[in-house]
Amino acid sequence: MNSVHSTSDTGRNAPVITRVSDTQWQAVEDDRVVGRGDASRRPDGRLFISIDAWHGVVFDRIAEMMLADLPTPLYAVVDAADPDSRAAWERSGFTAARLERGYLVPTDPQVTGLGSEQPPTGVTIVPVGQAPDGPLRALDRIIRDEVEAAAGWQTMPAEVLPRPAGTTLLDPSKYAVARHLDQYVGLIRVTPLTRQPRIGLIAVRADRHRRGIARALLGHALGSLHRSKTASAWAEVDESNAAAVALFEGIGARRTAGTLELVRR
Repeated sequence: MNSVHSTSDTGRNAPVITRVSDTQWQAVEDDRVVGRGDASRRPDGRLFISIDAWHGVVFDRIAEMMLADLPTPLYAVVDAADPDSRAAWERSGFTAARLERGYLVPTDPQVTGLGSEQPPTGVTIVPVGQAPDGPLRALDRIIRDEVEAAAGWQTMPAEVLPRPAGTTLLDPSKYAVARHLDQYVGLIRVTPLTRQPRIGLIAVRADRHRRGIARALLGHALGSLHRSKTASAWAEVDESNAAAVALFEGIGARRTAGTLELVRR
């Protein structure tokens, strides 16, 4: 989380910025901690930084130190509705890279219009947690390679999770899969969070696009949530992904938030 609570000067002594570990920085003013900076490397290799400071001048000083200590490119994430935080990063040379829309997704099939739809001919849906581990991991690898070769995996919703080298799928029990004849062709990940389930990923093999498979997967997942008395789920979509935006907005998903990713190269 990035926070800028005021853009005014503190009116006191200049803060002293110290790197307290490989991934943490601290601002101290008059013997008080007035700001912190953190760095973390995501599974895709990108280095993200965040700063929490009570004053704009402290934010700027921490950012200056972190930029001097760390290699570029560097990335940061802010609430798209927070212009102060965006302006603070832009003062440090960051520019907007991508906007991720947040959606509240209804599960009621009467609202989504997915209740009466059947999967495309020859396609069946393997429910969450029932897909054999090996074929599921193979499908995940194929889809990741296809996305990376096209738009790049950074365009997909990012989860900052520890990931052993070579492991791309951490918990098979969260996935439902679309199977066409004897091949796995698409998947959806639903994370059963306490407050609200999260649709973390929906993807289909490139050679099976535009056949209604993603819509069938989404209908299956939302229908299961509805039967368990869950009224809505949460999803995030890259604004540049027109097909995904159309899919969610076409079933009545309501845009409620946005996350802006910035980069300094």
